[in-house]
Amino acid sequence: MSETERVISEDDLHAYVDGRLSSTRAHEVELYLQAYPDAAARVADYQAQREALRAAFAPRLAEPLPSALNLGRLIEARLARRRAPWRVAAGVVLAFGLGGAGGWILGALPPRGIPALAREAAMSYAVYVADPHRPVELRATQRGVMIRWLSRRLDRTVAPPDLSAFGYRLLGGRLVATERGAAALFVYESNHATRLAVFVRPMAARDSTRIKLIDVGEHDGCAWIDRGAGYTVVGAEPYDRLLGLSRQVRKQARATG
Repeated sequence: MSETERVISEDDLHAYVDGRLSSTRAHEVELYLQAYPDAAARVADYQAQREALRAAFAPRLAEPLPSALNLGRLIEARLARRRAPWRVAAGVVLAFGLGGAGGWILGALPPRGIPALAREAAMSYAVYVADPHRPVELRATQRGVMIRWLSRRLDRTVAPPDLSAFGYRLLGGRLVATERGAAALFVYESNHATRLAVFVRPMAARDSTRIKLIDVGEHDGCAWIDRGAGYTVVGAEPYDRLLGLSRQVRKQARATG
């Protein structure tokens, strides 16, 4: 192994994906990726996830800057603050509390709960499940290894449910990244080559919710929270069938503990 190969770290790979390396360092990373296919595959996953995140936030970035954040208005507010500090302070608090710039800033915050699960599952489905060649990291034949690995990373017991009664066989699973940490993604396929995803992520909320219909782009899905974990089922199926699949996933997850 060369000196260059030894010093290239995971941070270098992420910086390469983000385009933050010098041309010389980027070239060194490219040589490294050519020599190590596993690292190259990880970088390809990082790049796909980066594009999915960019696409998810594109509508927000395309919005015009709120007038309340106009540079001229901010300068006027600062000058006015020198003349009447308490009045300006009260006005700013009121503006940010009731709307205007405050609404825009709050709108830019990432969603929580069921909406967060819906967005995360949609991105994972678009990046991985739709990939005809490499949708999973560990195949169904590696079930034991997959359960131990994902359970350790999520710090809770996670196992792929058996959905054969609905005509779906397990292809495998993978670890995916979200804004709130690691999640597990299990991918299934029917005899008609229809893909289905079961997305699982630890949640801060310890309560449980009912199964809810969600919109995940081209497909429908169901999402719910149960005893500290969030679940999402996504697939090209009618809602009644997705609901039945979700109930089966919930039943088996509770039995797994």
